[in-house]
Amino acid sequence: MTRLNRLFALPLLLLVGLPLAPAGAGDNQPDKATLQADLRKMRTDTLDQLYRENPKARKEVRAAAGYGVFSIGVAQLLFVGGSGGRGIVRDNLTGKDTFMKVGSVSAGLGVGFKDTRLVLIFSNRTVLKDFLDKGWTFGGETAAVAKADDKGGSTGELESPQGIKVYPLTQTGLMAKGTVEGTKYWKDEGLN
Repeated sequence: MTRLNRLFALPLLLLVGLPLAPAGAGDNQPDKATLQADLRKMRTDTLDQLYRENPKARKEVRAAAGYGVFSIGVAQLLFVGGSGGRGIVRDNLTGKDTFMKVGSVSAGLGVGFKDTRLVLIFSNRTVLKDFLDKGWTFGGETAAVAKADDKGGSTGELESPQGIKVYPLTQTGLMAKGTVEGTKYWKDEGLN
């Protein structure tokens, strides 16, 4: 391993490995019921924030086949970055919750950490079922694009070609710009 590779290996492992570490990896990890309760509370808090900032989203969530709410930590150190988190997807027809994980690796110049929330709104049952059964990756031909205000979208609103509307939020509100490209979602077998 070259010196340059060693220099970037540790930060990359920390940025990518820690957010994606399995639930049982630490000594003081909460139990399954506690994690599920925490994710349900995060969902409620995030939806409350979204509805305050974009009241039309409440109707979209109610009318959708289902919706997901994810909490994601994003870290960037020099040229490498990564994110990881968890979320919960609700099937509006059955009322069933499915717990999921999310993660990504990125490249680009930067230093910092941010905590974001994503609300995903599934337009139809097929899209929801595919998301739950196969997981999903935003990226390449599935990259979401921001909707322009004159096209009926709100600031920060993204929509994928598959019919998943995305609202990225931060502690300060809806993000004016956001990307979910290169982000993978899959079932959290430890919580389901």
